[in-house]
Amino acid sequence: MSRKTSLSGFHEWLPQERLVELHVLHTLAEVFELHGFANIETRAVEPLGTLLRKGEIDKEVYTVSRIHDTEAPDPTDTSRLALHFDLTVPFARYVTENAGHLAFPFRRYQIQKVWRGERPQEGRAREFTQADIDIVGDGALDFRHDIDVALVMAEALSRLPIGQFLIRINNRKLAEGFYRGIGLEDTAGVLRNIDKLEKIGAAQVSQGLQDELGASPQQAEQALALAQIRAEDSSFVDEVRALGVQNELLDEGLRELAEVIDELHKRVPGTAVADLSIARGLDYYTGTVYETNLVGHEELGSICSGGRYDALATKGKRTFPGVGLSIGVTRLLSRLFSQQLVEASRSVPTTVYVALTSDEDWSAAQDIAQALRTRGIKTEVATKAEKFGKQIRHADRRGIPYVWFTTSENDIVTHEVKDIRSGEQVPADPNTWLPPQEDLTPQIKQLDPTHAAAQR
Repeated sequence: MSRKTSLSGFHEWLPQERLVELHVLHTLAEVFELHGFANIETRAVEPLGTLLRKGEIDKEVYTVSRIHDTEAPDPTDTSRLALHFDLTVPFARYVTENAGHLAFPFRRYQIQKVWRGERPQEGRAREFTQADIDIVGDGALDFRHDIDVALVMAEALSRLPIGQFLIRINNRKLAEGFYRGIGLEDTAGVLRNIDKLEKIGAAQVSQGLQDELGASPQQAEQALALAQIRAEDSSFVDEVRALGVQNELLDEGLRELAEVIDELHKRVPGTAVADLSIARGLDYYTGTVYETNLVGHEELGSICSGGRYDALATKGKRTFPGVGLSIGVTRLLSRLFSQQLVEASRSVPTTVYVALTSDEDWSAAQDIAQALRTRGIKTEVATKAEKFGKQIRHADRRGIPYVWFTTSENDIVTHEVKDIRSGEQVPADPNTWLPPQEDLTPQIKQLDPTHAAAQR
């Protein structure tokens, strides 16, 4: 379990936890590349005005200043540099600046740290890692990419040691068309209120719609009725139709969402549902929207979210529509560690510890280690010829599974390797010996939740 750090909101994982994090990051990158996504990395800072264009709260942005600046920074100066608080805005800037060098549709994945100055709590940190995928077109982007990114993310999440998850999907066209169909023109305002449904409940959302937007009780009731529809297949279409609302944008949204849900239901059954309460409050989403929860840990909030945006990136008359999803890697890891739901089989990458019979054997032991390392076996060498029992205990404390012993008698050198977990010790040749595949690297194990609860 991770320690509390001296600086709140900035995680520093222990070695065992870092091995889990590296496994997660490697798995995500592997899946993304299997689906043809190219990796990029953007700078950590952007002009403050660029970041605030998205409508984020300015107090959540960390600005950057030089210690030798002679004047105090002007908080209203939007040309100041600030640390990026997500990867979407920097990516939009990257696309417009490099459009002449990219082949569209451009499929990118990006795994980087981001920073937000908000109150730390479980699932919310000030410095955290995100893993994003986006597909961006030049002028137009086929709707099937909306399905594509959801399928990629479902595969990526299914390969992680996180247990069951659920991707909840809606469509902004569906929601906005419905609201206009019942006479509510401030669709962004309705979405902001509906987005609070799980936090404050239906009664307060209804009151907010009436007080803030002038909705009638009947309109508020209809908006909430839409938000309560949920289905694993396209049966939700009939439920929406039964509400009796007519609107062309609604029809378009229904068609799109039905296509997404039907394909996911076919290919990754049980991992996705149409959930018409999903609003995604950010105003740049224009179509499909996604939120993902860990089953049994819904109070953590979304671990993966995103959607379709048709005008986030523009360059003159050129528009770059896109669709993407982002995994909150640090949020996910913080829950896995705090609930002891995952562990690494050892705290170090080392597979073999080469023991010393005498201090003069150190150089020869390095030759053994080099022979093992050339075949990808991670190896350490003792620095002192202590009693074998002490050397074995040192390896055991660090989780190293094998200890290598060398003896020399009458100029005949013999090698043996000991599995200190079972006690089995056998002859071995440093030029040919291999451990079982599962011992070459630390194994990341998902723990049974009931067992983890008992341990706590």
